[in-house]
Amino acid sequence: MIKNASFRPAWWLRHRHAQTIWPNLFRLTPKVDIRPERIELPDGDFIDLAWTKGNSGPIVVIFHGLGGCVESRYAKGLLKQFHRIGWRGVVMHFRGASHESNRLARGYHAGESEDTGYIIDLLAKREPHTRIAAVGISIGGSALLNLLAKRPDLPLRAAVAVSVPFDLHQIADVMDRGFSRLYQWNILNTLKRKAQEKFRRITPPFDYQCIRGLRNFRQFDDVITGPLHGYRDARHYYDECSALNHLRSIQHHTLIIHAADDPFMNRDCIPDKASISATTTLEVFEKGGHVGFVSGRIPFMPHYWLETRIPTYLKQYL
Repeated sequence: MIKNASFRPAWWLRHRHAQTIWPNLFRLTPKVDIRPERIELPDGDFIDLAWTKGNSGPIVVIFHGLGGCVESRYAKGLLKQFHRIGWRGVVMHFRGASHESNRLARGYHAGESEDTGYIIDLLAKREPHTRIAAVGISIGGSALLNLLAKRPDLPLRAAVAVSVPFDLHQIADVMDRGFSRLYQWNILNTLKRKAQEKFRRITPPFDYQCIRGLRNFRQFDDVITGPLHGYRDARHYYDECSALNHLRSIQHHTLIIHAADDPFMNRDCIPDKASISATTTLEVFEKGGHVGFVSGRIPFMPHYWLETRIPTYLKQYL
């Protein structure tokens, strides 16, 4: 199902870059008490979880975006809302995304399904009678959709994916042009810094000195992301992991929220009705930017609409 939903951007934040930048630069980070947990993985690596404290209700797992973590403002905002209504929110840090570098060479990518599936299975095994849902943001949304397509048996009641990079080929091209290069520069510097920190400790399967010279996502994915995760190069990685190719296989109740003016991609990557499954609802907005969706009538008193829409959808299943 495809809906043109009723989100209205703040009149003072109508431009796509304003919607994208405001919640990342000008929003005060919401305050929420966090309980950390480290999960040891079968291959000798680890994943760090960040839980809200105090509740015993349903669990909502958050998969963060590229370069994100529990300190990302959208993550803290969602955790605060989930806690407020009695749910337990938990951010799953992808490998290497928490405060400490992971032990192995591999990290995470848009098609990650092994670690995400492992964590959800683990939580369901711990609490077989607890209802569990998942929310994926940006590349975390891509990972979530890929996981759902591969695992129809996954013990989730429902899922939400926001601002998903549906076509990775297109993302790499768009992010290397115009103003969007600023977003690429910011995220890429974080990825390069983390890669340099990790591969000072362990021997990389590539030329360590080349990290500094990587200038865009395609180069980074060609040298690092693709080969580290079993793909020949960036093209092979993009072909296999673009969520657009797998949406029809999803059997869980799933909501996808997307803005047509997302500066990370073009409109023509938005799925059509034939591309999504019968259990998937795609809400498309003319405006909203990338993980923005900021509304509000009074300047500098914004409302972060995602933190209302996501719980409203999940309440049907939790």
